[in-house]
Amino acid sequence: MDPAIRTRPPAARITRALILINVAVFALQAIAGRSVLATFALWPLGRFVVRGLGVVGFQPWQLVTSAFLHAGVAHLVLNMFALQIFGRDVERTLGSRRYLVLYFAAVLSGACVQLLVVSASADVRPFPTIGASGGVFGVLLAFGMLFPRRIVVLLFPPIPLPARTFVALYALIELASGVFQTQAGVAHFAHLGGMLGAWLVLRRWRHRPGGTLVETATPPWTPPRSPEEPHRREW
Repeated sequence: MDPAIRTRPPAARITRALILINVAVFALQAIAGRSVLATFALWPLGRFVVRGLGVVGFQPWQLVTSAFLHAGVAHLVLNMFALQIFGRDVERTLGSRRYLVLYFAAVLSGACVQLLVVSASADVRPFPTIGASGGVFGVLLAFGMLFPRRIVVLLFPPIPLPARTFVALYALIELASGVFQTQAGVAHFAHLGGMLGAWLVLRRWRHRPGGTLVETATPPWTPPRSPEEPHRREW
C-alpha cells in the first residue's frame, strides 16, 4: 500500500456537515431577515415585547436552533474556523457518533447555562442569544483533554501553548469576562456551559466500565511526525 495512503487522515464528515449546515442557515437567515430571531434565537424565560419582532420569549427548541444562527459574517467565520481547526482531530479520535453526541451536549448545556443567566437579568431589556459558540467551546475542551500536550499557537499574540494550558486560560478568561461583564454582547456563560457539557460527557465515557475515549471500530489517526518534532503545532 502507498505510504501516503496509510498516513492520510480519515475524513471528518460531521465537522464538515456542521460547517455546511451553519453556512446554509446563515444564508437563509440573511434572506429571511431579523424575523427569524423571534422564533429561533434563545430568549430569556417569560414574554417580552421587542420593537420590530413583536412578542418574544423562550421556547424549548431554541436551545438547539439558536446554535445555528449568527450575528454576522465575522461571527460565523470565527466559529466555523475554530470548529474546523479543533473539530477534525476530535472527531477522528472519538468517532463520528460520539463526536456528534459531544457537540450537541455542549450546545444544550451552553444554552441552558446562558438561559439561566439571561433570565435572571432580563428585567430591563431582554436580548437574544445566537451562535455556535457553546458547541465550539465544547469541542475546544475535548481537544484539550484528548491532546493535552499538542501545541496551539495563538493568532494574536502568537504565543505557543500546550492545549491544556490554552483551554484552562481561555476558561478563566471567559469566567472573569462573564462575571465582570467586560465584553458586552458576548455570551461568556454559554461558552463555559458548552465546556461543562463536553467535560461531563467525556468524563462519563472515560469512567464507565471498560470506558475509553477512542473510537474502537477503527484505530485513531495520529498525524505523522519526525523524532525531532514530538508534538505537532496547530493553530
